[in-house]
Parts: sequence; C-alpha cells; structure tokens
Amino acid sequence: MFWLIEEKEQLEQFSARGFKEVFLEVIPHNFNTHPILDSVSLLYVRPVNASKGYMLCVDHSEALSLNYDAVIQTLKGIEKIYVRDKKATLQYLPLKALFDINPTFNTYIPEQPHVYSFFYQRHRKQKDINRLIPVVKHYEYCETIFRDLKPFNLDCNDDYCQWFNKKSSIVFSAIEANGIKIDKDEFKKHFERDPEDEFVFTSYNLKTLTTRPSNKFGGINYAALNKENGCRKSFIPRNDVFVELDISAYHPTLSGKLVGFDFGDDDIHKAFASMYNVDYKKAKELTFKQLYGGVFKQYENLEFFQRVKIYTDDLWEKFQTQGYIKMPQSGYILRKEDTQDMKPQKLFNYVLQNLETSTNVLILWEILKLLRGKKTKLVLYTYDAFLFDVAKEEKQLIKEIQKLIKGFKLNTKMSYGASYDFE
Repeated sequence: MFWLIEEKEQLEQFSARGFKEVFLEVIPHNFNTHPILDSVSLLYVRPVNASKGYMLCVDHSEALSLNYDAVIQTLKGIEKIYVRDKKATLQYLPLKALFDINPTFNTYIPEQPHVYSFFYQRHRKQKDINRLIPVVKHYEYCETIFRDLKPFNLDCNDDYCQWFNKKSSIVFSAIEANGIKIDKDEFKKHFERDPEDEFVFTSYNLKTLTTRPSNKFGGINYAALNKENGCRKSFIPRNDVFVELDISAYHPTLSGKLVGFDFGDDDIHKAFASMYNVDYKKAKELTFKQLYGGVFKQYENLEFFQRVKIYTDDLWEKFQTQGYIKMPQSGYILRKEDTQDMKPQKLFNYVLQNLETSTNVLILWEILKLLRGKKTKLVLYTYDAFLFDVAKEEKQLIKEIQKLIKGFKLNTKMSYGASYDFE
C-alpha cells in the first residue's frame, strides 16, 4: 500500500486495515494561522507498530483530494489517536479519540526543514503556503517527528496526563474557538496592525512549569492587556454587553484550603484587616506581600501564617527528599531537576498557581456545559477573571454562573460595559 492516500479506494483500503492506535500530525494550510481560521491540507497518520506512516491528502496542489467527511469517518474508527497538541488538534479535528502524549512543559518542538523556510520567505502573503510545499517534504517532516517522539510514553496513564486529556485541553480549546470581536479602528490604533476579520483568537499555552497558562497569539499578550492605555477598547461584544467575573481573594482562599484554615463566610481581606488591625486596603497589600514573599516577623504568631509555615516546611522537605512533589487535584508532578533557584516560598507559590489553574479548569468545565447552545460566550480567561460576551435575553446566566462559582466556595466581583475597558 502506498504512503500517499488521495483516492476513495485507497482510503477504504486504509480503513480496512483496522488500525487501533495511531500517531497523527496535522499539516494545515499555514503554520502561522490560528487553527480556528485555518483548515487541513494533509494528515499524517502513523500506526504505532507500522514501519511507515501514511499521508492523507485533503487539499494539496500535487494530489487529488479526499472527501473530508469520509476522512473524519475513517478516523472515528480508530480507538486512540496520539497527538503532540490536543488543544490545537481539536480545532481541526473534533475527535474523541485524540490523546496528547506530551502534556507537560518539556514540550517537543520539531525543527522545521529548510524547504519550509524557503517557501515561507518567498511566499509571505500566501495563506495556503503548505499546499505548494511538496507532499514528500511534509511526509519526511512528519516521519522525523514520529521518530523523535517514539521514546515518549504513548500510553500515558499518570494522573496529570489523564487530567490534561480529559479536562484541561478540552476546556481551553473551547474558549479559544469562541474568539473575541474587535473594533477594527481601535485595534489598528493600539496594536498597529490592520485586521482582516472582525474576530481575533487567543492561544493558551498550557504546557508551562506550573501549568498556569500563558495566552499569546499574533504578537498580542491577551493575559496582560494594558488597563491604562485604552487598548482594551479594541475588544467589544458580539452580543450586547461584556461581563467580567473576578474571583475575590483567590490565592488567600486557596491557601486557606491547602493549610486547613477556615475564614468562614466573611470577606477574607476584611478578616485579615481585623487580624492585622489595619484598614481593608492595607490588609490586601500585606497579605499578598506575605503570600508571595514570606511572612513578616510581626505576623508570625497569626494562626493562618503559622499553618502556612508548617505546610511550606513540610512541602519543602518532601521536595528535597523525594526530588519532586505531586500537586493536589490535578496530580501534576513538579520535579526538582526541572526547576532553578527554588526556595520554600517559591515552591508554595508554584503549588498555589497549579491549584488555581486546576480549580479554574473545573469551574470552566461547568460554565461551558451551562453555556452550551447559548448565544452568550466565554471569550477570555485570565487567571482569576472570566470574560463573558452576554446576550441581553440571557442575562440570568450570569447569576447562574455566580452561583456555580460560589459552589466552589469562591466569591466574585462583577464588571460590565460596552468594551473590555468597561466604560
């Protein structure tokens, strides 16, 4: 059987082989285009125990084109499809069998062949540049990727691998797919680029050292948009209004859960103000300084910080003796060999960031279920804040979402407006 599959009969022969486990690599029309705005040119499919891979041609200048629906049906017959990036692959191929074999921050990034650089430099404005690059060069590239990845544990069964594949990758792929509408004039003014479309798309990098995602695409850092220079006016609702729910005192709350300290139903910063005997604003400042930089001597006697110290010391001892720690909830393993200049307080902060992310994944999962089939969309996630594009006839959904978050024993503050600047 030939490696290039471009005709219906060849696809049927491939399907008849009954492959159960394969590695898949998507060759889109352009590697620089967001997956939501792109589509498939070629699909490299390598049965894990086969001596070669196959290239399924969907849209390429050198070959005939398979029916896309027929390709999807063929792939649905495969029990497990290993990929390098499930979050992105879901946006090309919404298949339940996708399984990310490398969910941690030690992400394999393949070196692209020189022929790619040649074509991309020569045809900078060509949107479907990968259709022009010879199929055999794409095939060689994918064969190299599979050879490099073969040592990876394909049947990854540890807790975090399961968490990532069953929750995290699905949640963030769904948020990205919603996109954010823009005011083209404002966007051009603040970001110095002329957008072709009315929507921009985010890209969450989940494979970081703490699993706390970054969010950059097209040169824009969506996780750190400036609040002062007016750039947030560029982002507007497709429906009627933007509503942002911001989780209050998130890290102090999570710290309390970790160390077994109950703040009760009161505002946490109010509780700290009473402990410190200072005003509310000063209490917030003192708490965050101590959570991230260490406890001040005058507050070491407070029960909360005593518990934090005991927890941190125990955490540090495990990290030193075992060489790793396993994070609560997600099961993520942070290894000593992967860190630099680690200190007890820094390690505690890493645990907080991981717990924040895993808690958010659970919250986001429930929110996305609630919004399924609705006009209202969740369009941006930034650590302790969720931005919704709300249809006025569905405004009751915000109360339901607040109630949902409250179920995680978290309080929220709300902002709303006609743009992300909340004018």
